[in-house]
Amino acid sequence: MNEILEIFLNIGIRDIIDMAIVAFVFYKLFMLIRETRAEQLIKGLLVLLIATKLSEWSRLYVTNWILRNTMTLGMIALLIVFQPELRRALEYIGRSKFLTKSIVEIADEELNNKLDEIVEAIAYLSRHKIGALVVFEREIRIGDVIETGTTMQAEISTGLLINIFIPNTPLHDGAVVIRKDKIMAAGCVLPLSENPNLSKELGTRHRAGLGITERSDAVVIMSSEETGAISVAIDGKMSRYLDSKSLKRILKNAYKPEDTKPFFGWKWGQKNE
Repeated sequence: MNEILEIFLNIGIRDIIDMAIVAFVFYKLFMLIRETRAEQLIKGLLVLLIATKLSEWSRLYVTNWILRNTMTLGMIALLIVFQPELRRALEYIGRSKFLTKSIVEIADEELNNKLDEIVEAIAYLSRHKIGALVVFEREIRIGDVIETGTTMQAEISTGLLINIFIPNTPLHDGAVVIRKDKIMAAGCVLPLSENPNLSKELGTRHRAGLGITERSDAVVIMSSEETGAISVAIDGKMSRYLDSKSLKRILKNAYKPEDTKPFFGWKWGQKNE
């Protein structure tokens, strides 16, 4: 008891700062991998570590030898398995406000006009049950995705967005990528989501929309050609059955995150019917 008391008495300001930094880092790492496949892999790794220690204490030498060698190889395998998560972590660090500028520097009136054009186009496509996929680049650049499509560098307009997605036109089958206040490209190819738990009712368009949000901080709007439902995806999660008002609020928050609370108090993946 005296030893524990002595330890507490010897804790200084530097020790508190040190522990706070470590706790903050672990918290950020946990938030980064939460509800991803990395979370399940870490659980499996912990089970393997516990099994290794138990076999050592129980003197199960052969089992312990196999587990220890598995752990050694596992450290190398982790770098390969966790490659997407490691990249995401480095991108998260790179998005620090000390290193990047704000996503756009558009006057509020101009921003509202641009968003009105986008929302009006999506509402039209939704009413007519025309499939659409619109990607909004934020702080993580997705130039590799833009390169897969047809370069446009065009001003955002309702008519242009509608015409791009009209069936049987050359660019209707891919995604439109918007960077700041420009339509950068159309007909872009997106990576499909690797989430094995997605509903079977989601088609390729929705899986592609989710896929790019698993690899970047992009915001993606999807219009279903089967139901006309409007969906939005971010961080690998999707909200469906949105109306025009909710859609505009989400887009405004994506462009000006300091203006509103994050995603207006409702969770991603929740149906907003």
